[in-house]
Amino acid sequence: MTDARPDPAAAEALLRGLPDCVRAAEALREQLLANLVLVGEIPAPTFSEAARVDTLLMRWSESGLLNCSRDAMGNGAGVLPGADGARNILLVTHADSVFDESIDHAITVQPDSISGVGIAENALALAALATLPALLDHLKIKLRANLIFLAAGRSLGRGNLEGLRHFLANTSMPIDFGLCLEGTPIGRLSYQSIGMRRGEIHCRVPPEYNWTRFGASGAVLTINQVIMRIAAIPLPRRPVVSIVLGSLEAGHTYDHVATQAVMRFEVLGESSAMVQQVSGHFADIVAEVGAQSGAHLDLDIFAQREPGGIPIGHPLVRMGRHVVEALGAPLQITPDTAELSALIDRKIPALTIGLTTGGTVDDEHEQANIRPLYQGMAQLVTLLQAMDGGLCDEV
Repeated sequence: MTDARPDPAAAEALLRGLPDCVRAAEALREQLLANLVLVGEIPAPTFSEAARVDTLLMRWSESGLLNCSRDAMGNGAGVLPGADGARNILLVTHADSVFDESIDHAITVQPDSISGVGIAENALALAALATLPALLDHLKIKLRANLIFLAAGRSLGRGNLEGLRHFLANTSMPIDFGLCLEGTPIGRLSYQSIGMRRGEIHCRVPPEYNWTRFGASGAVLTINQVIMRIAAIPLPRRPVVSIVLGSLEAGHTYDHVATQAVMRFEVLGESSAMVQQVSGHFADIVAEVGAQSGAHLDLDIFAQREPGGIPIGHPLVRMGRHVVEALGAPLQITPDTAELSALIDRKIPALTIGLTTGGTVDDEHEQANIRPLYQGMAQLVTLLQAMDGGLCDEV
């Protein structure tokens, strides 16, 4: 902690410099888009991120970062040394994607937009990290703090943030601030994590299944019974708890009863105890439907998050809000269950920000707009300067 409040005049000076940062980012348009295509067209499903991470490490090494390497958890890291190196700021985004190698990863660049698999989630953020050293150099900005660049492996789905957790547990550089990047939307400001349980319910009809028994059905109807019971779980209004049924896969054809199905879900909530309580209903439902139907049902909860974060009055959050307002972007305060939650667990002051505007995330036809991306890069540079200059320190 510092012994004085952040200097308002210094903060105002940074905000006045935003237009210069935007113009500098626009001047690097070709490099930014080239990095996006270079990294984004490499498939990187969770646990298979190595090729994408190695490409990013190559770009960082060419930009003068030190200690560029990939660890056993698939993380790619590099360090831009600061003028005195007394503090360390971590810049992180996930390297993996929800799309596998079977999906066409070609990226289309139009004059005003870009489209392709995983653009917003999360090739844009990786491209921003690849281009940031050149942008800081273009602006002649030399931070005092060391800037740690991290493309985190094993983040999504069953990855359960393993890469970032491993890095934080083993780094020799104590982290003073963290900044998590997402492709969209610009104006997003996440400073707290909510409770979460993520899992799957697997249904399998055994070969010896008795199709004549009362209640007998295939995997689709059995999973439907599970869904109907989940929909009937009473949810409290306060603290808020919600259930997200994310995806359902079953069967292979039209003319055969499906014998296998899997449903993926998350339970989200403001209270860890309430999330745990609601998740407990899932085990009861699986046991009941399995006994009634004769199908094999298994509940697998493989990821969880705990609520936490910094308050809205924290200087880091205040600065984030001021930057978004100065850019004229709509402020979107939303909790996060991604990389931010791992930083929160370590009591590291951190934010998640978005870089541009765009369409649907996690869709094979993701689209993002180019012009707001320059503002997103300016936002990134300004927040780094604010952290580096002591403007985000708690008193």
